[in-house]
Formats: sequence, C-alpha cells, structure tokens
Amino acid sequence: MKDGIVQLEDIDESLLEQELETNCAQYPCPDLLIRTSGELRISNFLLWQLAYTELFFAEALWPDFGKAEFIEALTSYQQRQRRYGGRHS
Repeated sequence: MKDGIVQLEDIDESLLEQELETNCAQYPCPDLLIRTSGELRISNFLLWQLAYTELFFAEALWPDFGKAEFIEALTSYQQRQRRYGGRHS
C-alpha cells in the first residue's frame, strides 16, 4: 500500500477476505447453507464464503421450516464426505 492506496500487487486472497462483511465473524465460512422455498440457487449470497460449503435445498418456505426440516438438513450433511475442493479418492 502506498500513501493509503492499494496497489495492484497488494491485491490477494487475504486482502479480499478483509473486505468481506463476514470478516469479523467467528466462523466467516459456513459448513452448511440451508436454502428454503424449493429454489435451487443461492442468489449471489456469500459467494466467496460458500466456496466449500455444503448446500441443502428444502422445499419448505422459511416460515414453515421447523425442527423436522432442520433435522433432515443436518442428517443430510452428516452423510456427506467433505473434500474441500479436492478430488474423490
């Protein structure tokens, strides 16, 4: 950084992460994202942070998403083999 101005060579993954709204969260990158309403998209929500997140799509609308749906999402998550971008061995 020169005179408070970010230089091209200063731009890296770490600098980008510092500028995200989740940079002050204890866990900025979630392990599981639950998307309600039957939509099979994330609508540009937390794109950087969701790189290695497992996704669960629920048919229930948010007001109707309850304990049974939450248990279904957690059970689905528990059955997955997380590879964090690596290949399946």
